[in-house]
Amino acid sequence: MSRAKTNSAASKSRCSPPTSAPEEIFRMENLMFVYHSCKVIWTLLVTIPGYASSLPVGDDSICTAEELAKYSIIFTGKWSQTAFPKQYPLYRPPAQWSSMLGVTHSSDYSMWKKNEYASNGVRDFAEKGEAWVLMKEIEEAGEKIQSVHGIFSAAAISSGTGQTSTELEVHSRHPLVSFVVRIVPSPDWFVGIDSLNLCEGDHWMEEVSVDLFPYDAGTDSGFTFSSPNFATIPQETVTEITCSSPSHPANSFYYPKLKILPPIAHVTMVKLKKNQLGLPVPYLNLPAKSNEVIDSVSETPLDCEVSQWSSWGLCRGLCRETGTKIRTRFVLLHPANNGMPCPNLDEETGCEPENCV
Repeated sequence: MSRAKTNSAASKSRCSPPTSAPEEIFRMENLMFVYHSCKVIWTLLVTIPGYASSLPVGDDSICTAEELAKYSIIFTGKWSQTAFPKQYPLYRPPAQWSSMLGVTHSSDYSMWKKNEYASNGVRDFAEKGEAWVLMKEIEEAGEKIQSVHGIFSAAAISSGTGQTSTELEVHSRHPLVSFVVRIVPSPDWFVGIDSLNLCEGDHWMEEVSVDLFPYDAGTDSGFTFSSPNFATIPQETVTEITCSSPSHPANSFYYPKLKILPPIAHVTMVKLKKNQLGLPVPYLNLPAKSNEVIDSVSETPLDCEVSQWSSWGLCRGLCRETGTKIRTRFVLLHPANNGMPCPNLDEETGCEPENCV
């Protein structure tokens, strides 16, 4: 059994109410229904006029494995208040994940790529969770996509921690996997995978696990999960969000004492044997009433942050005697997970009373 594990590569709230998970699932199902209705046209595009031009180039051209392989893909959200205590969204809306939208493809197609500009479809998905434009872009890719089976989606997760899963099919000429999942709420942040190759020469990988980290689509300039809509003009490229970048204390992922952020999500792809096709993943264990996943995560310490000192107050005391004056400050961010406690919020010093006769 071959096994691969990497730690990335794959990896603001709006004023209007968020789309609920059931509504998002319904919308995605409608999109997939429309897309499936084009199956005959897609088949003609791929198998007749586009066959020669659709031959892949690059690393996936050396795949000599059997033509088709099917995988179960399991997405696990690890966005907990313990791991990410700063500005963790508890309501309006609480931390959650959008539905997953992905494709299997050849090397001449790219859904998104780090340090390159996001397409209009990726922008709409990262900012609002709307998939229609991105689906149209996939459709326009024509023969670059394996077939209608090369598109997959998985249900949204209504909390920051939980699981969702689906199945995908890869082809020896289209062995790459890409997907996006929006971080909700956020300005334009998402996690995903860009062009992960599931083929190793003459065989398909049995299992692949990838830790996912947050990305900024470069289309909205908000710093926090609940930032209002503020378009980035001109648009910037897709960048990975780290514990020190963007280097601004207001950033929701800014943890200057960390060397690296803990993974905010995780994805596992398991090759299905022929007798498993269509059957649920045996070890995927979702609770009956909730998607919550009990997972041991390291606590991310969050230090207290306080404001600057106010001006000194009036000097109080009797004339010809030493008086006192006070200045104050207030808590900007309360500590969490054994972070540095808050210092004193007021300070007193001696002074000479004024206006004495």
